[in-house]
Parts: sequence; C-alpha cells; structure tokens
Amino acid sequence: MSRGSMSCCAAPRRRLAALSSVDGQHRSASLLRLATHPPGSPLATNETHGTRPSLDFVEEIITYLEMTGPDQLSPATPAAGVVLEQVDRTSPLIVPTQARVGAPHGWRSSTRSDEEWARWLADPLRQYWLIKHETDVAGIADLEPHPAGEVEITTFGLLPEFVGKGLGGHALTLTIRQAWEFEGARRVWLHTSTRDHPNALPNYQRRGFRPFRTEVRQPDH
Repeated sequence: MSRGSMSCCAAPRRRLAALSSVDGQHRSASLLRLATHPPGSPLATNETHGTRPSLDFVEEIITYLEMTGPDQLSPATPAAGVVLEQVDRTSPLIVPTQARVGAPHGWRSSTRSDEEWARWLADPLRQYWLIKHETDVAGIADLEPHPAGEVEITTFGLLPEFVGKGLGGHALTLTIRQAWEFEGARRVWLHTSTRDHPNALPNYQRRGFRPFRTEVRQPDH
C-alpha cells in the first residue's frame, strides 16, 4: 500500500484468497540487500545468517480499506513541494525505492530476488509514481487496475528520511486522485498492516477510506 508519514500497503506483499491485495537495470538481490540493510543492521544480520526478520514472529493484523467514489476523498492540507511523477516500469529507481520504503516494515519488496522483481515489473497495467519533494525522491506509489472498475493501491510509502515531515497526507491525497483517473474506476482499495508505520491506518481513514475486512495472520514459527 499508507501512512500518515508512512509506508503503506504493501505490508509484505502476499495475495490473499479472492483478493489480489498493497529494471532493465536490475541490481542483483545481494547488492540490493546490502544497499538497503548495511552490514551490522538487524535485517542485514538476519539475512546473512539465513533467518527471517523478527517481524515474522509477531501476530499481524491486516486491514482492508476502500473508497467507492471520488467524492469520499477528504484531502489533506497541501504540503509544499510534494508532487507525483510517473515513471516507466523500466525505471532504475523503482526497485531501490520500494526496497528502502518497505525495509523497516518487513515488506516483501525489501527482499525480492531478481526473478521476483522481473515478475512484478512485467505487469503492463500497473503504474508507478514517484513521490517527489522538491527535486528529491521521497517515496513511491503503485496503482494496479483490476476488473469491474477496481483500482488497488498496491504500494504507498515514504523513504525513512521523509517520514514525520508532514508529507504523507498530501502524498496520499495525490495518489488517491490519480487512482480515480483510471477509466471506469468505481472503487479504490488497499490494505495495511500492524507492521506498518503507526500513522498508516489513521491517515487512510482521515482521507476517507473505510475498513471492509480484517485478517489476523499468525506468526511463522
């Protein structure tokens, strides 16, 4: 998917029953992990020793939220300098940006292999939007259209250094507006997790999203 200064909805990306959720210059998975988790960091240590991040041992509550009309959007106060910039799926910025956004929350994007990224980026319908603050990349949002006029915000989040600066609400507002631009859009939805930034769920609800489903995922042992 996110989060008021957040990291969204891609809480580790796994499609769940009956609901599909949240480059050319690919770096190798090992190099990407080193860039995302410097040696000595908790996640880097876990991966080096073949164990999974500790988040996998904590119960996870997943909340699905929806908006069924563009008039339900409650815009945040604009944040100066925040804009969306669409990039092609071959952009070399997609992989490292998603990986860094998701790393603090255990998102699947932080540990995808080259092959998994190739499959993710192969979808010709998914749109990728960089969240920019002035000239800097501050985060990323992915939008994926589904049948029957549904649009899923599969990824939404800010890079760690931009969290807590009052940018998330306006960035989410822009992302939602862009989702409603899909031809025939009738419903926009996403999901968030208790592993995500604590401002994520409140930010979604302030923008007008309403919960329609929750799931509890037991920790892996």
